[in-house]
Amino acid sequence: MRRSLRKAWQKASTVHEKLVFGAWLKYEKQGEELIADLLINCDKCLQEFGPIDIASHLQTDINVAGSHETVSMSGDQVLRNVVFRIHEEKIECDRQKFAALSAPFSAMLNGSFMESLCEDIDLSENNISPSGLRIISDFSVTGSLNGVTPNLLLEILIFANKFCCERLKDACDRKLASLVASREDAVELMGYAIEENSPVLAVSCLQVFLRELPDCLNDERVVEIFSHANRQHRSIMVGLASFSLYCLLSEVAMNLDPRSDKTVCFLERLLESAETDRQRLLAFHQLGCVRLLRKEYDEAEHLFEAAVNAGHIYSIAGLARLGYIKGHKLWAYEKLNSVISSVTPLGWMYQERSLYCEGDKRWEDLEKATALDPTLSYPYMYRASSLMTKQNVEAALAEINRILGFKLALECLELRFCFFLALEDYQAALCDVQAILTLSPDYRMFEGRVAASQLHMLVREHIDNWTIADCWLQLYDRWSSVDDIGSLSVIYQMLESDAPKGVLYFRQSLLLLRLNCPEAAMRSLQLARQHAASDHERLVYEGWILYDTSHCEEGLRKAEESIQMKRSFEAFFLKAYALADSSQDSSCSSTVVSLLEDALKCPSDRLRKGQV
Repeated sequence: MRRSLRKAWQKASTVHEKLVFGAWLKYEKQGEELIADLLINCDKCLQEFGPIDIASHLQTDINVAGSHETVSMSGDQVLRNVVFRIHEEKIECDRQKFAALSAPFSAMLNGSFMESLCEDIDLSENNISPSGLRIISDFSVTGSLNGVTPNLLLEILIFANKFCCERLKDACDRKLASLVASREDAVELMGYAIEENSPVLAVSCLQVFLRELPDCLNDERVVEIFSHANRQHRSIMVGLASFSLYCLLSEVAMNLDPRSDKTVCFLERLLESAETDRQRLLAFHQLGCVRLLRKEYDEAEHLFEAAVNAGHIYSIAGLARLGYIKGHKLWAYEKLNSVISSVTPLGWMYQERSLYCEGDKRWEDLEKATALDPTLSYPYMYRASSLMTKQNVEAALAEINRILGFKLALECLELRFCFFLALEDYQAALCDVQAILTLSPDYRMFEGRVAASQLHMLVREHIDNWTIADCWLQLYDRWSSVDDIGSLSVIYQMLESDAPKGVLYFRQSLLLLRLNCPEAAMRSLQLARQHAASDHERLVYEGWILYDTSHCEEGLRKAEESIQMKRSFEAFFLKAYALADSSQDSSCSSTVVSLLEDALKCPSDRLRKGQV
């Protein structure tokens, strides 16, 4: 997903798309904020995460020289200057320069209106102050706004928009945009930007909001801006990237709380922004799921039906679940049945249909689901639970182990933990709960009712403590037999002792990467860096962090710095690994082999040397 987002960001056709995809990429890579000091010198990262110069991307086609024709009335001599009066104050302006600001002023001062013959014109009822008008008069001559306060800029912006002074309005727009430095500024100025149709200011405010995701969605003022934006407002704020913006906002909101009103609001705006059938079916389905979670069943049903009509087959699962909730179990079964018979069947279809039948039929559907899609967790969990209730312990464990052999799913680990508790195999139960805590330290078990850390404490009371020597022996045995979950458990236990933590966190990260748990692996690498015993060791961990976050060249440099300090196994291994993975040149193979041979000459344990 990150690779796709980066491609979208690189190929964005407008500044609005670049802003949205850049913010989305930053949101997906939140963990990298913890290593910002490592990435500060990385140009790629600065481009991705750094603020965009909005003004330089949003150029206007305004004729700076002014193109409004001077029209004299009946051949009479037009007065060179004009005096604008605001209450008791008078501001003298160059008539032709002021007329050049806009077509309305050109018509007023040079056309067939009586003002064209007046030397004194009253502007008191136009919501402009004497100070503001003086600045406008200066701008008509110099074409620039310097040293103007924000309040006066806003006053002039409103005046310029009212009288169609496009050059003046654009100058105010850009000047105000350059002053947006905080969320408070953005909240205050976004309303003016939308009301006065000031795109540079609007996009600058939007950039501030998006750079502060997800925190800014806890600010009701920001949520209100996004929630109440109509089509015209969205066009000013985000151009043609409205659908992409609300895709991002709705995903962030769903991650915060899928049942919240703001999630519903963003998904409704997403639906309004959809322009193609593909976009509409996505919006219909997601909003249907949220309505279902909120138990708003009638609304959910209409949305799923609309998604199905737009071509989204998976939304039939939503309709079936709603039918079951309303007591129409047979109807739900037939609904899935009709899908399976009309299209090429997929695993999820049989899994969904299994929910509406019993006994052998359910078992058969779940077997078919696994055959078509072995990555679905539910069929394994159902079969394992069914076997356990029949006291077929070995078969139940074998079934849940089938999926845990290739997919480290927390819910599957939790189920196996429950099996081991029932069997009073506390050592095995401890292993699983420690693996759970490694993956997710705040995980709560039994439908969120009990913290995993609390169950860990209770199970530990039934187990004899291992010495550090015992732990190392256990780690060698489990690592050698590729028992990754067992290895995670041993390392978790060792980290509770006084053993060197940098090396252990690093080992933990290697296991987690092998188990396809990149976020947990990155957390372990950061802890390894934090607990490094020496500078050359720290550089290796920093190199792996950079490599794992797609900054391969920077990772290689860290490996070389470490080798200059001390020739170590891990530094050579990192350099060889990164070089082999990053270079498409077949001639680098000999260099990689040479680096691995250098690694083997350095002290390390048999497990790491075995990997080399």
